[in-house]
Amino acid sequence: MADEPTIKFTFVVDDADLDDEERQKIANKLLREIRELDEVEKAERAEDLNQEAGSKSGFATLIGVLTAEVSMKNVKSFLGFLGDRLSDKPIKINVKAGDKEVNIEAKSRQELLESERVAKELLEAMSDRSNG
Repeated sequence: MADEPTIKFTFVVDDADLDDEERQKIANKLLREIRELDEVEKAERAEDLNQEAGSKSGFATLIGVLTAEVSMKNVKSFLGFLGDRLSDKPIKINVKAGDKEVNIEAKSRQELLESERVAKELLEAMSDRSNG
């Protein structure tokens, strides 16, 4: 299974009605749940690598932003999990496979599941390029 390609999802709860503390609280709870999933290879808080010079920390955790690496066979169940947890909240997702990336904004579970199709297309494009 080590040679199976993974898709990296970066996502944020994008609800304007929530303040930073509420978004971070949702993200922390979600991160704990995601780390318990067998489908997820790796999950962590996203860090800002573009901080201004002179700031105290080398990295700053972005508020409410998480990343998860998921194998292609587990993408659908992972997105279903996210949809169940965040069904009433808008979410922004960045899907990355190899050097290809797509940004998706989902306001419903159906839109969220659309990212599975996008992830498969990215992997196919990556595979076609390496085989061609």
